[in-house]
Amino acid sequence: MDKAVSQGPLMFKSLAPLGPLAALVLLAPPACHQDDASPKPVVATPGAVIPVTADERGFTPAAVQTQHGQKLTLRFTRTTDATCADKVVFPEAGIEKALPLKQPVDVEIPTDQVRTLNFQCGMGMFKSAVLVK
Repeated sequence: MDKAVSQGPLMFKSLAPLGPLAALVLLAPPACHQDDASPKPVVATPGAVIPVTADERGFTPAAVQTQHGQKLTLRFTRTTDATCADKVVFPEAGIEKALPLKQPVDVEIPTDQVRTLNFQCGMGMFKSAVLVK
């Protein structure tokens, strides 16, 4: 068995060539990490108009949940010119709308089928979804 593994103090000597910063990083306790789970969707009430912001982080909220057959409108507002989110596209529904800067744009969401209806910016860099349950 290797002495660096079997005898604790020798392991620290084996890290010395890496330098103090590398040794600190390797020996530090694990940092907190963000949960990889998807964010919880905003749940829409019947006839709701849900505001969706398009900014440098993408679309917020990242997901909206509604019921099958329930009327739903998403009101998109682009707040920055620094991204490719100058339009919103719902590929499966054939919907594409320009998002002029700082002007709200309403999109009626088809809820006639139980499905996940994805939407994205024109380049597909920012993606979100409407969950029709």
